[in-house]
Amino acid sequence: MPRECTLRRLAELVGGRVDGDPELIVRGLNGIDYAQAGEITFVLDNKYLPLPEQCRASACIVPPDAGPLPIPVIVAEQPAVAAARIHAFLLAEPFRARGIHPTAVVGEGCTIPAEVSIGPLVALGDRVVLGERVTIHAGAVIGSDTVIGDDTVIHANVTVAERCTIGRRVVLHHGAVIGSDGFGFATDRMGAHHKKPQVGTVRIDDDVEIGANSCVDRAAFGVTWIKAGAKIDNLVMIGHNVEVGENSILVAQVGIAGSTTLGRNVVLGAKAGVAGHLHLGDQVMAAAKSGIHNSQPKGALVGGTPAIEVKSWGRAAAAFGRLPEMVRELRRLRKEVDRLGGLLASTPREEQE
Repeated sequence: MPRECTLRRLAELVGGRVDGDPELIVRGLNGIDYAQAGEITFVLDNKYLPLPEQCRASACIVPPDAGPLPIPVIVAEQPAVAAARIHAFLLAEPFRARGIHPTAVVGEGCTIPAEVSIGPLVALGDRVVLGERVTIHAGAVIGSDTVIGDDTVIHANVTVAERCTIGRRVVLHHGAVIGSDGFGFATDRMGAHHKKPQVGTVRIDDDVEIGANSCVDRAAFGVTWIKAGAKIDNLVMIGHNVEVGENSILVAQVGIAGSTTLGRNVVLGAKAGVAGHLHLGDQVMAAAKSGIHNSQPKGALVGGTPAIEVKSWGRAAAAFGRLPEMVRELRRLRKEVDRLGGLLASTPREEQE
C-alpha cells in the first residue's frame, strides 16, 4: 500500500515549494487522467494548463510560473524528476527479510547475511557472497564466486554466471543474463569456426538497472564493465569487453559489438547498433535504428545507417520520402534535354551562330 505524506514533506524531498495547504495529506501519485481524490498528479509543461475539468487529484506538481491553480501545488524546477522521486517515495516499502526458501539450493562456502530474501528454486553456486538486504526472486541462478552488493534486487529467472561482480542497489529484471560467453570465433581456411575461450568476467557498478531479457556478455579477457547509474532497457545486447559509461541510457534492442567503449551519459535510441572497437565520447546521442560505424566525439548527435550528423540525416530522411517524385522529374528533364539536343542538332550551323 502507498504511504501517506504531507505536501510539505514531499516538497522537502524534491527541493520544491508548496503553494496552498502544506499539511494536505496525499497517499499516491497518478496520471492526470487517472488521479483520484487523495492523490497527487503532475504537469510537465505549462502548456498543459489549466487542469482539465475532469481532474480529481487533490494536488499537483507543476513547473515554475504555472500560475494559480484550484488545488494545492508543489512547484519544482524539474517536475518530471520531482514526480518520479515522489512516486517512488510513496510506493517504497521497507525491506522484509524472508530468509532462504526451503526449495532454494545453496552451494558450499557461500556468505549469506541474515537480512536477505531468497525465493523458491533459486540456485546459488559455491562461494557466492551476498550483501545486506539482497532480494533474489524465484528461479534465479547465481554462478560460483559471484559477489552481489547491498540492496540489490534480482528478479525471477535471471542468470548471473560465475565470477561476476554486481554492485549495490542494482536491479536485474526478469530473464536478464549476465556473464554468458562472448561471441568469439576464429575461422579457418575451410570456413570452420573455432571457439575462442571467453575467460573474463562482468562488473556491474552501483545503481545500474538492466531490463528484461537483456544480455551482458563476459569479456574474452579482462572485464565487461557497466558503470554506475547506467540504465539499460529490455532486449539489449552488450558484447564482450564493452564498457558502458556512467549514467548512460541504452533503449530497447540496442546492440553493442565487442570492445567498444561508451563515455558518460551516452544515449542510444531503440534498435541502434554500434560496431566493435569504437569509442563514443561523453554525451553522444544516437537516434533510433542508427548504425554507428565509426567513433564519435563528445556531444555528437547522430542518426541513420550509416550514422551521420543528425541534422544532415534529418534532411536526407526527408528527401528519401520524395525520391519517387524526384525520379519522375529527373526522367522528364532528361527527355526535355534530349528533345532540345535533337532540335539543336537539326538546326543549320549558320542559324546556330
